[in-house]
Amino acid sequence: MTGAFQGSLLDDTDETGPRPLTSARRTRLAHGAWIDVLPGWVPGADALFERLLTAVPWRAESRRMYDRVVDVPRMLAFYREGDTLPDPVLDEAKAALDEHYTPELGEPFSTAGLCLYRDGRDSVAWHGDTLGRGATQDTMIAILSVGTPRPLLLRPRGGGPTIRRELGHGDLIVMGGSCQRTWEHAIPKSARALGPRISVQYRPHNVR
Repeated sequence: MTGAFQGSLLDDTDETGPRPLTSARRTRLAHGAWIDVLPGWVPGADALFERLLTAVPWRAESRRMYDRVVDVPRMLAFYREGDTLPDPVLDEAKAALDEHYTPELGEPFSTAGLCLYRDGRDSVAWHGDTLGRGATQDTMIAILSVGTPRPLLLRPRGGGPTIRRELGHGDLIVMGGSCQRTWEHAIPKSARALGPRISVQYRPHNVR
């Protein structure tokens, strides 16, 4: 189902649990948006990737686009508020995010969506998460990436320079402020031979 995954030489560590979020670096973007980035946030991320690959009930989806139905180019899983997450490390990550960001966000994260990018052919097109409150309110989405690094691209809606962040091996990015309304993000396809990557997206209630 997936390409070959090659672990990181930097992930051989005895550390447990997410590293302090006070080390996250915030970048202010235009129009009231911002991103926080913390490389290597979760130690042991390669082992976490292997566990999620087998423990998560991955499913394929199809969606209607114009006059035809197309396959979604990645595998998906979703955990609603109150659902048991597929690995204790994901619970630890959520607790750390809640403790750090709730004073700014005003509420905890409530759901977790997972995406499996099997190889360079899997992708997600330019979009903002604006089906819920993100269409009208400032909010946050926190993304933990494990597996082979893939570029996350961000660009202002209406045009402007693109920002690129390589994410994998336990890296964290948090998109906040007006980011979902005023910016778009994407994981592009790649012609290179790439191993698989899993992203875990923590969202507040009714943000999707």
